[in-house]
Amino acid sequence: MSEIPNRPSDQAALDSRSLTALENDITATRDRLARSIDELTERVRPDNLVASQVARAKQGFYDATHDERGELRTERLAVAGAVVVGLIVLKVVIGRRR
Repeated sequence: MSEIPNRPSDQAALDSRSLTALENDITATRDRLARSIDELTERVRPDNLVASQVARAKQGFYDATHDERGELRTERLAVAGAVVVGLIVLKVVIGRRR
């Protein structure tokens, strides 16, 4: 059977441990919050945002031009090439009309 402290000295010891535990919890929470703020600050730095977008664009281009085995999707590249050639021809034709 456990005893419930009822003497002033026992209560003071419990209060002291509770206060220490509370202070430790506050310190740990403050440290976690500081780390979270540092991580968020790092994520939203313009350099990091640009790097993330560039990496995403490169991956999207790779996914669009390569199949699951990593081989080029020549049919997609042929279509893209035809579109580029078509745009160049259109620009030349429009340029001559001026």
